[in-house]
Amino acid sequence: MIDRNAQADALIGELQRQGAGRLTIFLGMAPGVGKTYMMLSRARELKRRGIDVVTGIAETHGRTETQALLEGLEILPRRRIDYRSSNGSVHALEEFDLDAMLARKPAVALVDELAHRNVPGSRHERRWQDVIELLDAGIDVYTTINIQHLESLNDVVFRITGVRVSETVPDVVFDRLRDIVLVDLPPRELIERLHQGKVYVPEQAAQALQAFFSPSNLSALRELSMQTAADRVDVDLREAQAARGLPGVSLRRQVMVAIDGRGQSEYLVRVARRIAERRDAPWTVVTVQSVSTPAEHIQQELDRAFALARRLGGETAVLHGPSIVEALLDHAGRLGTSTIVIGRTRERPFARMFNRTLTQQLLQRGAHYELTIISTPEARARARRVIREVGVKLTGTDVGLSFVAAAAAAGVGWLLERYAGLEDLSMVFIVAVVVVAARTRMTAAVIAATLCFLAYNFFFIAPRFTFYIGARQGVATVFLFLIAALVAGRLAAKLRAQVIALRASNAHATALQTLGRQLASAADIGQVVEAGRVALQRSIDGDALLHLGDDPLPQEGAFAVSNMDRAAADWARKHRLPAGRFTDTLAHADWWFLPLVIDGKAEGVIGLRLPEHVSRLEPEVRRLAEAMAADIAEAVARTQMVTDLEDARVTGETERLRSALLSSVSHDLRTPLASIIGAAGSLESYAGSMNAEDRSALLDTIRMEGERLDRYIQNLLDMTRLGHGGLTLNRDWIGVDELIGSAVGRLQRYQPEARFKLNIADGLKPLWVHPALVEQALFNVIENAAKFSPPGESVEIEARDTDDGLLRIDVRDRGPGIPEEERKRIFDMFFSVERGDRGRQGTGLGLAITQGMIGAHGGSVEALPGPGGHGTTIRITLPRMEPMPVHT
Repeated sequence: MIDRNAQADALIGELQRQGAGRLTIFLGMAPGVGKTYMMLSRARELKRRGIDVVTGIAETHGRTETQALLEGLEILPRRRIDYRSSNGSVHALEEFDLDAMLARKPAVALVDELAHRNVPGSRHERRWQDVIELLDAGIDVYTTINIQHLESLNDVVFRITGVRVSETVPDVVFDRLRDIVLVDLPPRELIERLHQGKVYVPEQAAQALQAFFSPSNLSALRELSMQTAADRVDVDLREAQAARGLPGVSLRRQVMVAIDGRGQSEYLVRVARRIAERRDAPWTVVTVQSVSTPAEHIQQELDRAFALARRLGGETAVLHGPSIVEALLDHAGRLGTSTIVIGRTRERPFARMFNRTLTQQLLQRGAHYELTIISTPEARARARRVIREVGVKLTGTDVGLSFVAAAAAAGVGWLLERYAGLEDLSMVFIVAVVVVAARTRMTAAVIAATLCFLAYNFFFIAPRFTFYIGARQGVATVFLFLIAALVAGRLAAKLRAQVIALRASNAHATALQTLGRQLASAADIGQVVEAGRVALQRSIDGDALLHLGDDPLPQEGAFAVSNMDRAAADWARKHRLPAGRFTDTLAHADWWFLPLVIDGKAEGVIGLRLPEHVSRLEPEVRRLAEAMAADIAEAVARTQMVTDLEDARVTGETERLRSALLSSVSHDLRTPLASIIGAAGSLESYAGSMNAEDRSALLDTIRMEGERLDRYIQNLLDMTRLGHGGLTLNRDWIGVDELIGSAVGRLQRYQPEARFKLNIADGLKPLWVHPALVEQALFNVIENAAKFSPPGESVEIEARDTDDGLLRIDVRDRGPGIPEEERKRIFDMFFSVERGDRGRQGTGLGLAITQGMIGAHGGSVEALPGPGGHGTTIRITLPRMEPMPVHT
């Protein structure tokens, strides 16, 4: 069965690689096998085929045959960087010029020695980062590397050669491969080249032969390089099969490795990377913290391991909880993990007394997981060293508190025995142990329990003032006391760890929840930016800036940044990776920048500036900032989507109104104009042959159609004034009967056949309104009702005061009525329905103008069903207002 998800992932990967540059790596087992020679030979072949090839940097190491291959190739001048050494002297060093290569932008760039460490002051710390930037710019890259520089093989190479390589390249760079060229040379030939001085000078060659270049080492490294090349070919084959939808592609299963920062974390990360690579599976590195702040050396190791995992392409997470097993299994369940990788469990003091080891608990509770236990040759010695160094975690304050607690318990016990007559004082000492455990670590609680045990025995168990115990009951008492004190201390320490872990998790969740509430209430991009900036600044206890768009960061103001900071921000936005302080890219910048990634595109950056005395970024701060950045990015995307939808709605509404207006104008202007032109033409051509009655009829047609055209134009002008707020109310007193009678009489001049039934309550007081506007509004409603009333049916007009002091005018017709779902829409401009109160001959403006005019007076207009469900009732409600008194 074909895995459609794997096929989709492979196709997406191929599309992404098509847009970026292609990487070709010349891999060798050791220096001197001919990697640079092979790379330059391939480059000359490309040059002969007319491909634009530029040499960015090529290290020939004085070898004449390699130097000869550079002839005819374009060589980019190197960049000169002034480097200040520790003694203050300044040296001019040469380095690969990344910016010049980006500006030149050839088809293929030659960049030798991928694992090289750049001169301080360069944009990137390592050359492989320069190569990644070239690939992202769409430039193909040829480069070289020895197998010992691959990060995940660092420990393997160390075991083979005894040499720890410091300049390494993360395996994630190999994921960008297009081709891998294995440059192979038998170990005996390489050793012969060393003897001939073709690799190192004679003194260095002799030393190398005694150490790194021994035949056994070279054979092992050769096998390792062949295996790595074969693995990469296998990965490429699987991806190609997946992209074509072929069966046989292995399913991706999650690998999770747990580390504790106690000596083998980086080794476990590298092993997990190799396991995940063989299985083509994603992988995650986690640690569980049950206390607020681990010891400094533990935290430093965890930071290094997490940084290594990110370089190797893995994810990282810090879990919180009092139980390591529960935290690991819960997280594994959420990830869908199939394999859990842990180091060999070390036996801790009193572990067997209280619970089983981590391995035993995982074996029992994680039955459906594959548990991989990793050990190292140094693990046993390291475990013994850790046990010996247990006391390192203790501070003088912890030990002092243990002694003070034991002394205080002895003093309180003496007072209670002498003045209160208490004989069993064991609980006093247990309380002291619990107090120490609640305020410090478990080790300090064990010391306090031991001291309290000795003090209780020395001062309160007969014979007193000696550690000898005379009675059997006394022996049982003191040893049961010791056990109880240890148990109570452990429970108190565990409770303290739970509280601290919950406090840390709560602080993290509270910060995100507060940010979520603020972002949810943000109505536009500006409010999202300000809410995100304030929340970040409050959470990290430093300065924060949030910049959207591609414009450079400000050079002035409260958040002015330097040129290096702007370069770091631009790099972070361009490559969608963190840059600046606390990173390997432009690490000398003052700000740490995170990209705001929305739908795979960086729409801006977040900058964080911590105080100068902060030497490293705490993992909690990093995770919180990254989580906040993700929430802010989602809020920006949501706000942009709302804005785009609103713009689309307004555009659609505008287009609808424009189309309706053009349709209305084309009909309602041309129809009366056609009648006027026709009548005028008839008079012009046949006036002499017509009688007086025919001429009068044509003149009446011209007059009526002209008045109809005038009413339409007046409606358009009224609607324009309403839309722009230019409608001015000139209020005056007018009687209700006069208002209704004027509108009815005006309509009957145009439609003499229209019939009306008036029901005006007696004693209605005059209205303080703009008479012409209210009459026009009432006229529009009456005209609309008369238009759709059946022949011979009267339009009913009823006016009366309501109980709450309002004037209500109801206009009822006996027409087909308006469907309930369309009654509110009839007040929209240009809305017309054939079956309702508007036919195709209507402009769709009358009721919209009526609503605007009545609304300007503080009233309302609504459509209701007619009596008995027949026809429609348009109800106009007007407030009764009084003129403002004039003070003289």
